[in-house]
Amino acid sequence: MKQPGLWHRMDVLARHLTPSMLTLALVIINVVPLHIPGLSRVVPLLPLIAVYHWAVFRPRLLPAYAVFLIGLFQDILTGAPIGVNALVFLAVYGTVLSQKQFFIGKSFFILWLGFSLIAAGAAVFNWLAISILNLTLVEPKTVFFQYLLTLGCFPVIAWAFMRLQRAFLRQV
Repeated sequence: MKQPGLWHRMDVLARHLTPSMLTLALVIINVVPLHIPGLSRVVPLLPLIAVYHWAVFRPRLLPAYAVFLIGLFQDILTGAPIGVNALVFLAVYGTVLSQKQFFIGKSFFILWLGFSLIAAGAAVFNWLAISILNLTLVEPKTVFFQYLLTLGCFPVIAWAFMRLQRAFLRQV
């Protein structure tokens, strides 16, 4: 039997790394300054959308250790207490994995509704963790607006991920 060539192996590796790299790209996009007053405090948690999506559809391509490292990277770039986003992302990942059978084959509305519930829990957990670690109450209004912006971004990012998944990750 003929061994797969270098290009084939590189193609397979690239397809396997796509979810992790896209999630990392969303972390970087999250911290790009847009010079819009006040946006930096309520910027949507785009990587949370990616963690949710890949946990539902391709958890094998975004393993838990990658979710943890991406969360740490998010913490470092945003200045959040180290480990908070890593823990939040892992909690979302674990929750979605435990309910994966429910999400498979459901309509987009159900996926969005599921994300809205899980993201609400993640926002509250994030708010509590940061408030406790900073020994001060973080303004809940900012967390609420960040949650709403994240919910609003979900359809666009989920649509792009679904298109990408159908086009490039079908064979993986």
